[in-house]
Amino acid sequence: MARFQGQVPHGQLVQELELLVRTAVFKSASALVGVLLQQAADRSDATYQSKPGEQRKGREALQVQCLFGTFLIRRDYYYHPGKQQGRHPADAALGLELGYTPALARLICQQGADAPGYKRAEQTLADTGGITVSARQIHRVVQRVGGDAQAWQEREAQAGPCDASVLYVSGDGTGVPMCREEVAGRKGKQPDGTAKTRQVYLGCVFTQHRTDEAGHPVRDHDSTTYVSSFKPIGDFGPLLRQEAIRRGMGGASKVVLLIDGAAGLEHMGRDCFKDAFQVVDFYHALEHAGLVLEALIGKDHPDFKKRRGRWARRLLKDKVRSLIAETRRAALGTPRADAVAEALGYFERNVERMQYGTFRKNGWFIGSGVVEAGCKTVIGARCKQSGMFWSKPGAEKVLALRCIHNSRRLDCFWKYRLNQHARLNDALSFSA
Repeated sequence: MARFQGQVPHGQLVQELELLVRTAVFKSASALVGVLLQQAADRSDATYQSKPGEQRKGREALQVQCLFGTFLIRRDYYYHPGKQQGRHPADAALGLELGYTPALARLICQQGADAPGYKRAEQTLADTGGITVSARQIHRVVQRVGGDAQAWQEREAQAGPCDASVLYVSGDGTGVPMCREEVAGRKGKQPDGTAKTRQVYLGCVFTQHRTDEAGHPVRDHDSTTYVSSFKPIGDFGPLLRQEAIRRGMGGASKVVLLIDGAAGLEHMGRDCFKDAFQVVDFYHALEHAGLVLEALIGKDHPDFKKRRGRWARRLLKDKVRSLIAETRRAALGTPRADAVAEALGYFERNVERMQYGTFRKNGWFIGSGVVEAGCKTVIGARCKQSGMFWSKPGAEKVLALRCIHNSRRLDCFWKYRLNQHARLNDALSFSA
């Protein structure tokens, strides 16, 4: 510190001073945490009751890293010859993750899941907290914790309360770029018919208490929660239903399912949300209106945009049945009749879900923008960066952590995880 005395302060010196002070403070804090954790480990070992067949083999040292630095602790090691495995009970009691303290493990997972890549997470931890953890280690911790995060997403729901006038449920799918072995033999949208991605589903639940002065719905601030899954739609639907139950679907005044009209999501709605009011996203309906007109008159027709605008206005007046009938008559007897009939199938399957005038009068959302934005921010921002190719388990675990974070449930998840660690020292749960 002597070099700073008597000097006129400037930005570079102030920066160096702060970093030196941080280093000094962290060194003392790390030593203090080390002493406290050693005492906790000693108490844990002193009270631990070995499980049937376990044999104590003495004490072993472990280098532990916390938010402030590293230190050594010593704890008992037990070995079970019949199970060919050993463990350190104090590690579970302290909630250690691969030698990282719970607070640091949580921060590592948060950075590893939220940063655009593990290397960026490494740099961020070093720059903002003076924490040295390699990208490789960040990946290891994320993969270790992320598996339990996915299981936590899929846990059986306990029904929660809901005092909102409307509870919305929405789901959508998007592709995640995969490494070659993950897409080998799969059909896809590449020119040669192969796949570069695998579909992951994202579901969200949010609430609405009011409409604005113009009668437009207002989504409740910070009410959106997310779940994700690479499983087929038949498995994703029950997962999303569990989240809706958790959010109070059973007690909500109204439940509205917002989907894009795809056949898989339609079946999900029928099987998992049969009592909900179902709404097909209005903007997807407009896209399909364009496909109908393209089949009927061609995309280059001078009236194409004008007629698509007419479709939009009439859809907003609950005129979908009239539009179907009029379009069929216009195509009757023309070479385009079959193509038009195929394009109209989307509307015929979703007539009841396209009563947009009624939905608007009810003060409901008619667009699935919330889940589509989630596909970009929760999934795309992390898993669709340039040059990224994922394994299915790797992407699944990262997305589970991102869903928990974006749902503001990190505290709940880490409390659950620490409780699970503690259970490892329960002789009854072990023997069961």
